[in-house]
Amino acid sequence: MATKTLVLIGTTKGAFILESDAARAAWHVRGPFCDTLPMNHVIADPATGTIYAGGGNAWFGASVWKSEDLGASWTKSNAGLTYPDGEDAIKSVWSLAPGGGRLYAGVQPAGLFRSDDDGQSWRHVSGLRDHPTRPQWQPGGAGLILHSLLRHPTDERQLWVGISSVGVFQTTDGGETWQTRNSGTRCDYNPEEARYPEFGQCVHSLVMAPGTPNLLYQQNHCGMYSSDDGGLHWESIEKGLPSTFGFPAAVHPRDPATLFLVPLNGDQVGRYVPDGKTAVWRSRDCGGTWEALRDGLPQKNAFICVLRQALATDRRDPAGVYFGTTSGTLFASADEGDTWTAIAEHLPTILSVETLVVDA
Repeated sequence: MATKTLVLIGTTKGAFILESDAARAAWHVRGPFCDTLPMNHVIADPATGTIYAGGGNAWFGASVWKSEDLGASWTKSNAGLTYPDGEDAIKSVWSLAPGGGRLYAGVQPAGLFRSDDDGQSWRHVSGLRDHPTRPQWQPGGAGLILHSLLRHPTDERQLWVGISSVGVFQTTDGGETWQTRNSGTRCDYNPEEARYPEFGQCVHSLVMAPGTPNLLYQQNHCGMYSSDDGGLHWESIEKGLPSTFGFPAAVHPRDPATLFLVPLNGDQVGRYVPDGKTAVWRSRDCGGTWEALRDGLPQKNAFICVLRQALATDRRDPAGVYFGTTSGTLFASADEGDTWTAIAEHLPTILSVETLVVDA
């Protein structure tokens, strides 16, 4: 049976789906979906094929959309997706994590919600916002957002979240209590004596290595890091990269040591690829060494920015790698980053990229 890849795209004007042929050589664009509302994250449950899209805005409110037929039809719900009276209204859903009959959503202002009925209704996982550091949480440039959600593959009580600009937290009891997981990540914008605080770091992206749930990677506002103990301690792996600043990270679907990044030129000088030359950087040794992958990518006057959830891999062999830009171009590689091509152009600003591999 032939296999095809779907690239699931969240944009400022709805969700889109790119569908490939078996060779990942030809692509067909479908969309926009979700009433063309901003969709911060579009992701699928690989076990069921159900696609979820999270987004919204302050005017229309936050919602999670669902498609059980690969995007042909959609339903939405926000039942229970609210904080108690007197607290700030939820502006948008920023991240989703499906699997095992449970669906999690990270929202703005930062908080966590859970659905046990496939997104029809939601309940607040209040333990996170009950953390004693909560009164001191400060927003990043995009607001106070919970943008990264990692689930342990075999222990449903373990979760990690990334909040800008607060840092990484972990729960081992299903969300009742949470611990900061920021030791070793720095705040370059703090005074020297407060360079490594317990919290307050601006984490940009948090990803988990396949088959090795305690191996985490983090792209931060101030550096790139790895942890081999579930976030208890972080080590810098930015040596060899052109910049300490970037937004997204993605891991190989089978090799825990292979990592992909798109570094930018810095937070104060434009936030685009260094020298206007596009490259995805790949490490095959957990960040010990890096190589720039440029074949097929624009190498002149390319003022490209790639946001925190807009880089992903698929589970094919060789693995596909995909990234979307704020200018609406989606680039793809069918050979683990060695060569690239643009498979969609002129889309709205791309906020997230995920994949789903299905039998055609």
